[in-house]
Amino acid sequence: MSLTEIARAAYTTLEPFHVSAYFNPQVREAGDELGLDGHAWYVGARAAPMSETVASVVAAAFYNFNPAMIEKAWPAAVGAGLDRVSDRRWAMLDSVLGDALGSRTGDSELVEVAKRLRHIGDTAVFAGRPLAAAWHSATAPDAPHLALWHAITVIREWRGDGHIAALVDAQLDPTEAVVFHEAFHPEPKARRVLGKRITQLTRQWSDDEWDAAFDRLATRNLLTRTDAGEALTDDGVALDAHIEARTDALASSIWRDVPDAEDLIIRVRPYVKAVIDAGILPGTKKR
Repeated sequence: MSLTEIARAAYTTLEPFHVSAYFNPQVREAGDELGLDGHAWYVGARAAPMSETVASVVAAAFYNFNPAMIEKAWPAAVGAGLDRVSDRRWAMLDSVLGDALGSRTGDSELVEVAKRLRHIGDTAVFAGRPLAAAWHSATAPDAPHLALWHAITVIREWRGDGHIAALVDAQLDPTEAVVFHEAFHPEPKARRVLGKRITQLTRQWSDDEWDAAFDRLATRNLLTRTDAGEALTDDGVALDAHIEARTDALASSIWRDVPDAEDLIIRVRPYVKAVIDAGILPGTKKR
């Protein structure tokens, strides 16, 4: 595989393990214990390594979330105590991943894979990648399955920071990026979408803000309205492909000096599959 193909394979392989922190049956309970609603819990749990920075910095790092929501959610998380949020996140992951992985949580192969992925993060260049840098600076727990999650998260957010750069380069502002991503694509397998309702709920963009972003994108001939709803035009499809290609290219350098990259991706798949098979993620059922 080429470096860009490795970067794409790593993303599709590692993502389910990473998002287990934000989509699992214990999320609401964790937030409730700290007096945080769903938005404040998510923002706090994901941005805690950035420490007590101002909300506008968190909004910039998250990019496609409404800054007005971040301005409310982040101070609430800070008020609850970011150390407490982090501790509760690790406890939740210990339980969720522990249940999913079972006896494999401490096997020698998992320990080795976690160390290899951690080494990749340790040798990465974090210039221009603030959220990944924050996560890299956070102390990883000793438990192997949590160390694996942390190592995966550093690599995932490193790619995510690059994806934001690709969105900026494409001149898609935060609302436009969401509306563009959720529009109908002629090849549905080319993207993973949450749907307009869930996206608006989680990102907190109003109907007026959504419609205004659509109008701006339509003016650029990137989106159009069809019987199926909002859809990418041919120019939109081309821009989408360009953004994904640029994201893969920007994510590839972290794998440049990893001679066993393909093998490493294969080695981590059984642990990711265990999380998927546990049925804790949206759209999955326990097997």
